[in-house]
Amino acid sequence: MTTICLIRHGETDWNALGKIQGKTDIPLNKNGIQQAQECREFLKDSKWDVIITSPLKRAKQTAEIINEGLNVPLIEMDNFSERYFGDAEGMTLEERLSAYPDKKYPNQEDRLALNKRVMAGLNKINDKYRNSKVLLVAHGAVINSILATLSNGDIGSGKTTLINACISNIHFHEEKWSVAEFNQVSHLSKFNERNI
Repeated sequence: MTTICLIRHGETDWNALGKIQGKTDIPLNKNGIQQAQECREFLKDSKWDVIITSPLKRAKQTAEIINEGLNVPLIEMDNFSERYFGDAEGMTLEERLSAYPDKKYPNQEDRLALNKRVMAGLNKINDKYRNSKVLLVAHGAVINSILATLSNGDIGSGKTTLINACISNIHFHEEKWSVAEFNQVSHLSKFNERNI
């Protein structure tokens, strides 16, 4: 069985402001660094074979911080870069709704193209790391695309708001993918009842 743990990158200043990032390369903020450290603490006592990350700073920083506790190979894959949101990048939700009430952003990457790119990456991972345990650090739209595809639209794109640094787990077993858990946040102090 191939196990892939999907981790959304930690928070950035644009996340905190509600701005859509897409391919705009924004680094983690202080809170995002803490979230990545909490992921590291949560994952460090389990065995992983490799970390794969989007090349964008916010994902790569998250992956590097997590890998401080694991010391496994870290590989960048363009397949898992965030969706390009075209002319809407850098806009808050209010600005987007005002400028594009139909939610059709000029020049954005088509959803079908995103799904094709992301699923091709997932298949590459499964071919190269069959029966391995893989951490995949990526972005909200990318992970939601995976979850939507594997659940036949029950969860994911348009239905699931993924929290920064949340964890979702998928498996490839008996020639099919399945979603084990999604949007898990118990490892994050902001959501952990023991720290409230």
